[in-house]
Amino acid sequence: MRVIIALGGNALLRRGQPLEAAVQQANIRTAAAALAEVARDHDLLVTHGNGPQVGLLALQSEALPDVQPYPLDVLDAESEGMLGYLIEQELSNLLPDREVAALLTRVEVDPHDPAFAAPSKPIGPVYDPRTAKRLAEQRGWSVAAEGSGFRRVVPSPKPLDILELRTIELLWNAGHLVICAGGGGIPVVRTAGGGLRGVEAVVDKDLAAAWLATALGADRLLLLTDVPAVWEDWPTPAQRALRTASPEGLQDLPLERGSMQPKVAAGCQFVEATGAVATIGALTDAAALLAGQRGTTIRADVERTEYYDALEVAAWQSSPHDPPLA
Repeated sequence: MRVIIALGGNALLRRGQPLEAAVQQANIRTAAAALAEVARDHDLLVTHGNGPQVGLLALQSEALPDVQPYPLDVLDAESEGMLGYLIEQELSNLLPDREVAALLTRVEVDPHDPAFAAPSKPIGPVYDPRTAKRLAEQRGWSVAAEGSGFRRVVPSPKPLDILELRTIELLWNAGHLVICAGGGGIPVVRTAGGGLRGVEAVVDKDLAAAWLATALGADRLLLLTDVPAVWEDWPTPAQRALRTASPEGLQDLPLERGSMQPKVAAGCQFVEATGAVATIGALTDAAALLAGQRGTTIRADVERTEYYDALEVAAWQSSPHDPPLA
């Protein structure tokens, strides 16, 4: 099968972990092991998030008082190169007979996308309320609640086109394991003269992955994160983990923006456009997700939403997953 996997930025750098290279390398080594298990039997293309990483780069950029902070499109490119290199290196070590290529990828967005007026994509670390308020006032940031703290949020426009699509397709058709559209890609807009320029945004990597999977005719889309499934009525005593659902069955499910909501939206978009299958779940369960044994599977032919039973959920809770997030 032709499989596209989207790795969440928080799966590569878990919530609360220090923003250090050694920590990310260790997490990416774990991620690469899960990816390699899929790649041994299938044609694989990988995208990844960059929320924690691009936020770190932004903070580093602002640390030099005599240098203007770098714009987000440049920081997006830096994070795509950094994570692409680390993923490429680990996959090459595990799959020495496979050609692995990481590709900087530009993604065209609409300069009038309403997302520019309503920042929603969380980047960087979680701050306590007092620190978040101070930084928002000092730096002109938009911030939003996440758990018990706050994170910086930036515009996240929808992808219109992936400019390196032909190159990606050429590499994938040649049997290469391709890493691309990292962090959702580098956001650019068309100028009046027909050229391109970068913009201050972070494209959602799940929506970029769904666009890419549709354009390339992928058989499966896996949206991997640090939780085992999509949950209904989280967090309440009535919460249930979804096993299978149709796009229509997920339409009115309340989900957290900037977290699970874009994953569900991307999965539904891909299924509706292609009739193929999307699955959302934990990074370490990649092969089991592909086999339909774990995670939340989105299919067009599901007539009634199905749920995991209490014993299955108890088995998850005894495994090394973080608590579920809606």
